[in-house]
Amino acid sequence: MKLTASQIAEITGGSIEGDSKATVSKLSKIEEGEKDSLSFLSNPKYTPYIYKTRSSIVLVNNDLILDQQIKPTLIRVENSYEAFSKLLDFYQQMKSEKEGIETPSFVSEGATHGKKLYLGAFSYINAGCKIGNNVKIYPQVYIGDNVTIGDNTIVFSGAKIHSDSVIGSDCIIHSNVIIGSDGFGFSPSSEGNYTKVPQTGNVIIEDHVEIGAGTTIDRATLGATIIRRGVKLDNLIQIAHNVEVGEHSVIAAQAGIAGSSKIGRHCMIGGQAGIAGHLVIGDRVQIQGQSGVLKNIKDDSVVQGTPAIDFKRYSKSYVHFRNLTTHINELNQLKKKSQ
Repeated sequence: MKLTASQIAEITGGSIEGDSKATVSKLSKIEEGEKDSLSFLSNPKYTPYIYKTRSSIVLVNNDLILDQQIKPTLIRVENSYEAFSKLLDFYQQMKSEKEGIETPSFVSEGATHGKKLYLGAFSYINAGCKIGNNVKIYPQVYIGDNVTIGDNTIVFSGAKIHSDSVIGSDCIIHSNVIIGSDGFGFSPSSEGNYTKVPQTGNVIIEDHVEIGAGTTIDRATLGATIIRRGVKLDNLIQIAHNVEVGEHSVIAAQAGIAGSSKIGRHCMIGGQAGIAGHLVIGDRVQIQGQSGVLKNIKDDSVVQGTPAIDFKRYSKSYVHFRNLTTHINELNQLKKKSQ
C-alpha cells in the first residue's frame, strides 16, 4: 500500500517540509531507512540519523531543530511516536479490510453474523453463535456453541473460543489464544486420586481488550472469569478460573494468576510474575517481573520479590542479599577471633 506525504500529514495532523508528493510503501527504523520507506524520530539520541537516513519520509516532533541539510521529506507533528502509532493503526486497519466467507469453512445454521464478516478457510462456528458487524476471523479458528463476539473484533489464526464465551467489541485476539477451556478444578478422594469438578461457568471479555498469542483464559467453575474493558494481555499468560482483571490493567508475558484472584484497575504486572489464588490486588498496583504474590496488596503499592514485598524495601534488602557471602565470611572470622 502506497501513501503520499500529503496523505500521511492528513492522517497524523502534521505539516509537511519537503515534497508533498513523496511516497512510501514500507516502514523502517530511521537508522535502517531505505528508499520508499517511512521512519520516525522521537528519541533525541537518534537525531544524527536524520542526516544519514535513506528513508523517503520521516515523522519528527515540531520542536526538532536541524543544523544541516537533509534528504527526506519531513512531517512535523506534536508527538512523532504517537503519530507513528496512529499511522500503524491506520495501516493495520487497511490490511484487515477483508470480507466474505472462504471455503472450506463451516457456519452452523443456528449461528448469526452481522455485515462485513470475514471468515477464513478451515474455521468453524457452532450453533447459537452471535457475531457482530465487521468481525474478522482468520483461518483455522474454532468457535464453540453460543459464543458472542462484538463489532470490529479480530480473531487471528488458530485461536479457540469455547462455548458460552462472551467477547466484546474492538477486541484483538492473537493466534493460538484459548478462551473458555476448563478451569483447573479437581477434588481429592478417599482413594487417593482426584475427581474432576465440572466447570460450568464462562469467560467474559469486555470491549477494547487485546490478548497476546498463546494466552489461556479458563472458564469459571461457577459464574464468570472476567477480563474488564481496556485490559492488555501479553503472550503466554495463564488466567485461571474465576479470576477478574480490572479495567485498563496490563500484564506482561508468562505471568500466571491462580483461581478466584481479583486484580484491580490500572495495574501493571511484570513478566513471569505469579499471583496465588483467592487474593485481592488493589487499584494501580505495580508488580515487578518474576515476583511471587502470596497475600493481598493495597491500592497504589509497588512490590517485588518472592514473597513480594514493598519495592523500596526489596531494593534495600537486595544489597544485603548480594553481599551475603561476604557477611558470612566476616562473621566466621569474628567467631574464630573470639574463640
